[in-house]
Amino acid sequence: MNTPHDSSLGREVAYPSQYDPGLLFPIPRAAARAEIGLAAALPFVGQDRWHVYELGWLDMRGKPCVATATLWVPAASPNLVESKSLKLYLNSLNAARFASAADVRARIAADLSACAGAGVTVEFGLPPVADAEGESIDGLELDIDHYGPPQAGFLHADGGEAVAETLVSALLKSNCPVTGQPDWASVSIRYAGPRIDRGGLLRYLASYRDHAEFHEQCVERIFLDLVRHCGCHSLDVEARYTRRGGLDINPRRCTADFAAGHRPFRDPRQ
Repeated sequence: MNTPHDSSLGREVAYPSQYDPGLLFPIPRAAARAEIGLAAALPFVGQDRWHVYELGWLDMRGKPCVATATLWVPAASPNLVESKSLKLYLNSLNAARFASAADVRARIAADLSACAGAGVTVEFGLPPVADAEGESIDGLELDIDHYGPPQAGFLHADGGEAVAETLVSALLKSNCPVTGQPDWASVSIRYAGPRIDRGGLLRYLASYRDHAEFHEQCVERIFLDLVRHCGCHSLDVEARYTRRGGLDINPRRCTADFAAGHRPFRDPRQ
């Protein structure tokens, strides 16, 4: 079974000189989900949305072409796509010739779908940059001294008051489980249910600061902890991670009632 330590992440790898879909490295989601008590029947829907800032290929006459792209990997796919392998794979397209941009899009979609084990959507272009809607909790005055592992015990809610609101924070940080390098993100939490204590939520998000886990797994942990400890009956969690190697990832997990009507955007830090 593929593990993060079997991948090219954290290793010196030669720049690919030719198209090679074998560079893509799938990591099964099941093991990390089992660690937080997720079974086969997932309590959320969603996707891992990748923004690609550096995409290039050659036309049939050898003329270079460039584009940006948005990739949508469904949360229900059995595998996530390891980030460095995705970068290497996209670089392998730089010397490949294609008859049209549509052919490039179809090739990337087919290769990523095979890696993820489910249909991946590829669109040229990027979502607009915008500020997140909602109320920031980052200005709260409070003491914080726990930075890992994630402490779900910080979370609690007022069971006597039901609300519908969106809370946002730009203070989410975790670390790569292989290289130890920092991963920075803004997070939006839209929910309906008992009112979440904001100080506890900020302490909880800060407790990821020294935690080592992939972006997708962090968001699933946040989602599940909010359901279990705050009683959210409708919930939408999206993290927008800053760019690394010409890519950024935006995992989103939500209850089915929040699935429709979502407009993707890029955080100003992206």
